[in-house]
Amino acid sequence: MTVELERRGPFAVMTLNRPEALNALSFGILQAIDARLDEVAASGARALVVTGAGDRAFCAGADIKELQGRDLQAQKRGVQLGQRIFERIATLPMASIAVVNGYAFGGGLELAMACTFRLATPNAKMGQPEIKLGLIPGYGGTQRLPRLVGEARALEICMTGRTIDAEEALRIGLVNAIVEGDPAGCGIEFAECFAGYSLPVLGCIREAVGRALDTPIHEGLKIEADLATLAFRTADATEGMAAFAEKRPPKFRDG
Repeated sequence: MTVELERRGPFAVMTLNRPEALNALSFGILQAIDARLDEVAASGARALVVTGAGDRAFCAGADIKELQGRDLQAQKRGVQLGQRIFERIATLPMASIAVVNGYAFGGGLELAMACTFRLATPNAKMGQPEIKLGLIPGYGGTQRLPRLVGEARALEICMTGRTIDAEEALRIGLVNAIVEGDPAGCGIEFAECFAGYSLPVLGCIREAVGRALDTPIHEGLKIEADLATLAFRTADATEGMAAFAEKRPPKFRDG
């Protein structure tokens, strides 16, 4: 299968499995990711880990051969398909962790940026090289990259098409950490730091922080107040405060 999905304890692991093509994003791969996301959303997993098969690439980007000769309507539909699927990852009911093992160029980096967190192996190489083909990023790169690294640096990365190594990616905030070992295992270890908390409340945090990037601070504070009140009403908040008062570990039940 081109996109594998397995369960490792409370976590879902999705692996792009096209190593002979550096896990490039054909339209078939995109559709397979879409189908797998249905399974992930219904799985009850505490987090999703996304990685690529083999040790050379997370995902080398779009399958350029598929793009040649397409008319404008077909091209726009393809761009909208990729954007829709990656937005599904960004809005899953659980957090997602991309483990960038090797190349993550173009659509591959856009896939990683759609995830909540990004980890990189020491051999990771990332970039948005579309300019070298006379193109621009189309699966969210021009929107998510400046939110992660700032406008000026995002413009530089997209306008030069240069490659970023793992150390630079960590320094500029494109990835959260550099990890070594089994990529899926590293993603799971990272997820274990937060996956024991209440999923609804974690979702409130993700929404509040995400909205901070899109609204003036006075509007963002109103959103935070609403979400903080919503979190306070959960059974998990009642349990968390009771456990603190009783000096015992809380038992969250995602309610």
